Amino acid sequence: MLATAGTLPVGPGWSYEFKWDGVRVLALFAGGPPDLFARSGAVVTSAYPEIADLHLPEGTLLDGEMVVLDAAGRPSFTALAERMHVREHLRAARLAVTLPVTYMIFDLLFYDGHDYTGLPYLARRERLEELGLAGPRWMVPPAFGDGPATAEAARENSLEGVVAKRTDSVYLPGNRSPDWIKVKFDRTGDYVIGGWRAGVRKLGGLLVGMPTPDGLVFRGRVGGGIGAVAEKELLARLEPLARRDSPFAPGAVPREDARGAHWVDPQLVVEVRYGNRTPDGRLRFPRFLRVRDDKSPAECAEEEDDGS
Repeated sequence: MLATAGTLPVGPGWSYEFKWDGVRVLALFAGGPPDLFARSGAVVTSAYPEIADLHLPEGTLLDGEMVVLDAAGRPSFTALAERMHVREHLRAARLAVTLPVTYMIFDLLFYDGHDYTGLPYLARRERLEELGLAGPRWMVPPAFGDGPATAEAARENSLEGVVAKRTDSVYLPGNRSPDWIKVKFDRTGDYVIGGWRAGVRKLGGLLVGMPTPDGLVFRGRVGGGIGAVAEKELLARLEPLARRDSPFAPGAVPREDARGAHWVDPQLVVEVRYGNRTPDGRLRFPRFLRVRDDKSPAECAEEEDDGS
């Protein structure tokens, strides 16, 4: 179940949780250590060996967020990026010592073979808390009844935002529902890479856009935030997608941006932090945050931008 972006709802009938800057992971127990799945359905069990000691009855399914906490106890996506794509067991085991993850469990979908998805959120939450899931690398983070106070606490602790959930809402697998509302303090968006240009380094900037039936709508060049590790990963992912023609809609990319561009098939999604959008739709002050392997181009959708 996915949240809808919006403003913080207030009043009775809502519960509030911190928004963690990590990756969504489902944990399925079928006898023994859990099998872990990314939002895309990919098996990611080998990436997080420290969760193998979490034991629950067969037929249990948890939903949560995998994060790496820094020295101050705040999620660091930069650190998590070194963990999330690792599939080699020995390397994952070494990283589990130097960059351990914490599994933030926020929902109970099945327990001991019983389907809880049709129960109200508040009932699922109560049963989840009754399990006492407090371990060395996993926990059930708190939920609160006061939305503004939760948002204030999240800001004070430099967290990504708040998720508000209707207390009577059922769990709708695969659906993006207004019963869950995510409130981000920083404006971010998911965009599709349609090409890249060289600069001082080999990868000087990404050419990103939003999918339409006529091709990508251009949203600008993204050069900030691409460090050496990210540059290497992006080039390794983009070079096999090379194509001769532009995947953008005809005339969408200005000549100065298209000059010297390396075009690619529009398959890779990235999350970008930005200030706002210009009247012609370009992102102001964009910075690369991460590759979104858990999201397909068809799932990219922009939030309303008031230009402020």
